[in-house]
Amino acid sequence: MPDNEITFASLNLAQPLMRAIADAGYTKPTPVQAQAIPLVLAGGDLLAGAQTGTGKTAGFTLPILHLLSEKQAASKRHGCPRCLILVPTRELAAQVEESVQTYGKYLPLKSMVMFGGVNINPQIKALRGQVDILVATPGRLLDHAGQKTLDLSGVEILVLDEADRMLDMGFIRDIKKILALLPKQRQNLLFSATFSDEIKALSDGLLHNPGYVEVARRNSTVELISQSIHLVPQRLKSHLLAHLIKHNDWKQVLVFTRTKHGANRLTEKLIADGIPAAAIHGNKSQPARTKALAQFKDGSLPVLVATDIAARGLDIDQLPHVVNFELPNVPEDYVHRIGRTGRAGSSGSAISLVDKEELPFLRSIERLIKREIPVVEVDSFVPPANLPAEAPRPPRQAHGQRRNNGPRAEGRGNRQQPRGEGPRGNGQGQRNPQQREQQPHSRQQAAKPRSPDKSPEPNKAAEPQYMSEAARHQAMPQPALFSPKPVTRRGR
Repeated sequence: MPDNEITFASLNLAQPLMRAIADAGYTKPTPVQAQAIPLVLAGGDLLAGAQTGTGKTAGFTLPILHLLSEKQAASKRHGCPRCLILVPTRELAAQVEESVQTYGKYLPLKSMVMFGGVNINPQIKALRGQVDILVATPGRLLDHAGQKTLDLSGVEILVLDEADRMLDMGFIRDIKKILALLPKQRQNLLFSATFSDEIKALSDGLLHNPGYVEVARRNSTVELISQSIHLVPQRLKSHLLAHLIKHNDWKQVLVFTRTKHGANRLTEKLIADGIPAAAIHGNKSQPARTKALAQFKDGSLPVLVATDIAARGLDIDQLPHVVNFELPNVPEDYVHRIGRTGRAGSSGSAISLVDKEELPFLRSIERLIKREIPVVEVDSFVPPANLPAEAPRPPRQAHGQRRNNGPRAEGRGNRQQPRGEGPRGNGQGQRNPQQREQQPHSRQQAAKPRSPDKSPEPNKAAEPQYMSEAARHQAMPQPALFSPKPVTRRGR
């Protein structure tokens, strides 16, 4: 039966699940759901490739809930989940567990979510009761395993969601440690928005004769997303962004920056310009992140500024605008960022503000998505006069490389604190008094006198001038800084 003729009623899901699906207003599964649900119900392993926003979360939560409800648990021990869903970020963990609760509300199954950045004690308390489905980030999961508050011996189904992102964030060692704690006989489901040699190696070692689902071309972007580029020097980006928001009366826009500091700084500039905004990134407390995201979803906060931790896991219905304030170092992250709009059949707009230095990143992105993104001018924007000179910025890494201190720590929460979380911890990971006595001033002792700064003066002539034709020609010979209509770049 073709995917477009399949209905939820034809998938033979349990009646309590059909009631929950009807409550949510769904009658027809998305292509990834139509293909994945029967394969998961059959009990075999699965490798699924689907771009973000295709409904893949329901593609595994629905059949998992069905399977667990049809079969009695082999173990009645507390804190012994039957299904483990691993995800890379806190926001995605909360979203997946919310989906489990939505579809499983008429079933007697219990679920919980665990991630870092919050007090561990409520999670320990929850593990003393029934847990059928556990959604977790790898770091906090290993914290619980190390403290013996979690028993993974009863896991029947393992899901690796956004597996490519977990590998990008450096979780491969944690994943291997977790796999060693699981029973060998289990069903494995691996979902990934993009594919790489690392994903292939992981799937080859994890999956056994898997079914395969791929509902879109690899590393592709949703066709309903309108993509465009505004060529603009870095020092004018915040002014252009504020103009776009005000001039177009945008009510909801998600803005991506490259760094946490950049997110904070841009948020402050937008607020100073009279635009309510908030930032979410790894240095923000989890309550602050949750509050900002909730306000953004309900429409009371028009602008949310985020780093790439939010490129996965933000599920916002009919989000109209995504702005790349800076292009990401890794081309695949562009796909995930703009995938926050154009979800579930809705149209969306993805706008990138591109400086001269970012042109190599742009070309890498266009090679990945196999299309050229049109350059568009904003006729109504007039740059402010007498802007102060911009402070020199540190050089960006070569495109295709990730920051070593990037989002890796996301799953483990605040790693500066001991595993127990909070001021006292649980005694793990702390130095004993003898160590403290031996190293009373280790930082001062290790410090060396600094040599005079001999770095050369920044080349001010290299800074692109906003209205200088010569500089624009040097940056990109084909288009003007803003072109009145989509243009085709030559000499690629």
